[in-house]
Amino acid sequence: MMQHYPNAGESRLERGRRALAEIDGEAGHKVVAALGDIAPDFATYIFEFPFGDIYSRPGLDLRSREIATIAALAAMGNATPQLKVHIEAGLNVGLGREEIVEILIQMAVYAGFPAALNGLFAAKEVFAQRAEDGSEPKV
Repeated sequence: MMQHYPNAGESRLERGRRALAEIDGEAGHKVVAALGDIAPDFATYIFEFPFGDIYSRPGLDLRSREIATIAALAAMGNATPQLKVHIEAGLNVGLGREEIVEILIQMAVYAGFPAALNGLFAAKEVFAQRAEDGSEPKV
């Protein structure tokens, strides 16, 4: 897994665009594009802070970061669209479907059965969409 160490001369925006493309792929770009007509500055913030600063830090690989993100979004219970994007991202950075299911089952202990169920149904939708599109996880 590639670590996104800051490159000399690379701006936060450039680093964030690179990280978003690798991690979230098309799903991430759809989110950013959807903000273009209502809050283009917010799209820039997404590139710069979460992806240019946080995801690009050394210390955790992208796979580990996505495990934490999937767990956190599932536990929140109110972020299903973002959870779906990060389930996609998890598959993009090497998580298997079974691992994602286990992450979501684990959330039943700490966030409750409703959060785990909602997460599992979100994963089911992502997996079905990928099967329909013919795209497969990189595992």
